Amino acid sequence: MTEPDLWATCARSLSLYGPQHRAPRTAVERWVAISIQADVYGDGGAVRAVEDKVARLLDKPAAVFMPTGTMAQQIALRIHADRRESRTVVFHPLCHLERNEERAFEHLHALRGRPVGSENRLVELADLAAITEPVAALVLELPQRMIGAQLPTWPELVAQTTWARERGAAVHLDGARLWEAQPFYDRPHAEIAALFDTVYVSFYKGLGGIGGCVLAGPADIVEEARLWRTRHGGLMFAMWPYAVDALHGLEHELPAMASRLQQAVALAAELAVEPGIEVLPDPPQTPTFNVVVDRSPEALDRARSQLAAEDDVWLFDRRWATAAPDRTRIELSVGRQVLGFADGEIVALFRRLRELAAARQSR
Repeated sequence: MTEPDLWATCARSLSLYGPQHRAPRTAVERWVAISIQADVYGDGGAVRAVEDKVARLLDKPAAVFMPTGTMAQQIALRIHADRRESRTVVFHPLCHLERNEERAFEHLHALRGRPVGSENRLVELADLAAITEPVAALVLELPQRMIGAQLPTWPELVAQTTWARERGAAVHLDGARLWEAQPFYDRPHAEIAALFDTVYVSFYKGLGGIGGCVLAGPADIVEEARLWRTRHGGLMFAMWPYAVDALHGLEHELPAMASRLQQAVALAAELAVEPGIEVLPDPPQTPTFNVVVDRSPEALDRARSQLAAEDDVWLFDRRWATAAPDRTRIELSVGRQVLGFADGEIVALFRRLRELAAARQSR
């Protein structure tokens, strides 16, 4: 059986994105439950409802629903650059725009990406201070997902956004996981969003939706973004299933984020004392963190498949190699899916994963 087949058939999974966690939550069920009218090409109904709800939550004048964050962020940065005498966009080296979008910002919008700082840590004010060229926009990702969902301190965040504004640059928030970041700061979403000109938030990450996102900001920027959404081919005839799913997540999943952070901290503390396992960051700053296991990626993949076949459990889906060939970073997120595991069971499964990987790695 292939890995996708194993993943799909396992009764339990620690992945937030596994099919097991989507099946009970269909958009049609929610459509019937909340009785919101459908949109027509993004106008009205559930789409307008979710736009209004996010705009209020972030205290932004307006918001526009888009099918993907890739689209939303490119559009935001294009608009910011068109209003300034620079095409340079500054971001972390592991920014999604740089690593996962085939440099679309460059090919589609003639923007110039300027990675700043080190891949292995957060951007620091000193990194920004070294930039001498004009900047159109600074992009900050909260949290910085690829390094264990780390977050800057509040004073550092304020200092960095102030640096951009003093230079006449726009400040854009890659807030795909803003919902998970908010408990760390213990400030309202609107207070965090106030530091940024535009904010992108996702509905399929911590909120568990089927897709879609919102770009929020000043009314004139949002109206221009609607034009760019059409130019990008993102104006679908009916987007209500995504919007209904988003409304459900905002109502039922968002209030759980603080408790999920507490669960993540407790789980990480249990994992951190296991031999051959390291937690990054320690303690976690969001419900998502990294577990570094002293086994090779290939050995862990095979051990994961063995666990899936023997125990009917899928332990992880996202992992990355490290500088050391026998150490692997695994992404672990605490969400609704952990309710299916008994106390101590996740730690025991990681212990067994490491033991199985050791046997396979020695062959």
